[in-house]
Amino acid sequence: MKALVYTAPHHLDHRDVPEPLVQPGDVLIKIDSAGICGSDMHAFLGHDDRRPAPLILGHEVAGVTTDGRRVTINPLVTCGVCRFCVSGHDNLCQSRQIISMPPREGGFAEWLAMPEANLITVPDHVPLNKAALTEPLACGWHAVRLGKARLNVAPADARVLVVGGGAIGVGADLCLKAQGFQSITLVEPNALRAMYLKQSAGFHVVHPDDLNNEGNFDLVVDGVGFEATRALASSSVCPGGVIMHIGLGSASGGIDVRRLTLQEITFIGTYTYTADDFKDTASALFEGSLGALDWIEERPLADGQQAFLDIRAGETAAPKIILKI
Repeated sequence: MKALVYTAPHHLDHRDVPEPLVQPGDVLIKIDSAGICGSDMHAFLGHDDRRPAPLILGHEVAGVTTDGRRVTINPLVTCGVCRFCVSGHDNLCQSRQIISMPPREGGFAEWLAMPEANLITVPDHVPLNKAALTEPLACGWHAVRLGKARLNVAPADARVLVVGGGAIGVGADLCLKAQGFQSITLVEPNALRAMYLKQSAGFHVVHPDDLNNEGNFDLVVDGVGFEATRALASSSVCPGGVIMHIGLGSASGGIDVRRLTLQEITFIGTYTYTADDFKDTASALFEGSLGALDWIEERPLADGQQAFLDIRAGETAAPKIILKI
């Protein structure tokens, strides 16, 4: 089968590889659509030791099983028996695996084998390129759910700041709306991306320099995770407010611990989503509660190398590139 293989920093090779081995309980899926995630970019740049070359990346995927069922795929494979799994916090399972990270190859390939429990049937009216967005949207759904539980104001009355106009930030914005939030500001420094989100997708977008940054946001979602974005989140949140940290851009820096302490600000790191979050996100997507999802760009899998280079150069307006297999 053909796959897009990460072979070295800054290099992806579209080549023939063996088809996946189907283990007991697995289902074989013909991949239709696979989104490029920020974690794929980290690996591509050689910044992720958890994803050593050679490796097939990609974990935002949807396709068709060998018996013709259209599915979107939860890429997290968990043990199902540990205390985290049985308590509904399966995303914290200490033996969890995720496709695109050894020992599991990813979805930038023609075929993928996954456990039946990780598959959700996609209704006929939902295109598979949009169904592939379930995974990044579920990250936002999970973060919003956790942040909502910590707020001391009702969602309809909360002022929310989302940092980052990539798929994670855009997804968080849509999940906030779906969960009852109304006053949402999205920060995006890339002029090309900001204009696209304003004109094509209808988001309320501001440049960081134009943000009225007086610590007046009840909830801040950092969908980037660099030192500068954490510093922005720390200064933008109001006393008693909540910061949800989704992004994994860098490991440290930017948090004003003194302010968090003196003003009782809650900082919550949020990792992926639970199986229930993934199912709830899929249901919201299928029902149309997450919008038209028309902020994607499609490219052939064979052109994946150039897609990664264009994302790295900031030359893509759409928050998400979907590779079509």
